[in-house]
Amino acid sequence: MAMKVLIVEDEIMAQKSLIRTLTQNFPDMEVVGTSSSVKSTVSWLADPGNHADVIFMDVELADGECFEIFRQIEVKAKVIMTTAYDSYAIKAFEAGSIDYLLKPIDASSLKRAVARCRMSGGQVDVEALMKAIGGNAAPKKEYKERFIIRFNDRIVPVPTAEIAYVYSEEKTNYLITFKGDKYIIDTSLDVMVEELDPEKFFRISRGCIISMNAISSIIKQAGSRLKIVSKPDAPFEMTVSRSRVDDFLSWLER
Repeated sequence: MAMKVLIVEDEIMAQKSLIRTLTQNFPDMEVVGTSSSVKSTVSWLADPGNHADVIFMDVELADGECFEIFRQIEVKAKVIMTTAYDSYAIKAFEAGSIDYLLKPIDASSLKRAVARCRMSGGQVDVEALMKAIGGNAAPKKEYKERFIIRFNDRIVPVPTAEIAYVYSEEKTNYLITFKGDKYIIDTSLDVMVEELDPEKFFRISRGCIISMNAISSIIKQAGSRLKIVSKPDAPFEMTVSRSRVDDFLSWLER
């Protein structure tokens, strides 16, 4: 019998990539639905005509964190959390997640998660999982030194050291250099944040990653929000998401 899958992911490219990977590696898994927000997921799960055995669930959705789903409705399916951040791991396990996959998702991790879903009861070895996503013995990761930008008939290599910030606007991703050059890029911010050194770059919101050297000043706003004045100036109001303020300040003080 096919294992029915619901994919909860607000980035269309990430949805399609996961569907493609599942189709290629697990012919007995059938994607029966997709959703991109807390609201649409709760609505899908509440429909008696819908059923999923497994849910691949991104942590940060269009209208909030996925944990709100568990507060609004009973989730009977086995859940595999997917995210670009390892800081949600404990909350994911507390919510009953079977596994926790860091983006970009590699085939071996996906196979481990699916195998765990097939197990009776789907018991989670939290210690092993925590070690797998960030153990002290893990080798030091190497990050990209340059990105290749393609537009028209030109190919432009942009050294990572020249990147001021990357942002998304109306489903298009842009890379801005310290010189003020602006390039359209095909790479999603979820992938970019994995390829940039976290000591030098920080994802302040779902739609923006900034270099520490691009921060000119920080202005405190109402509700504990922070506004960043960047160099070069940003064509949008650059603010730090409330959920990331503490991590952002800790990052600045390193």
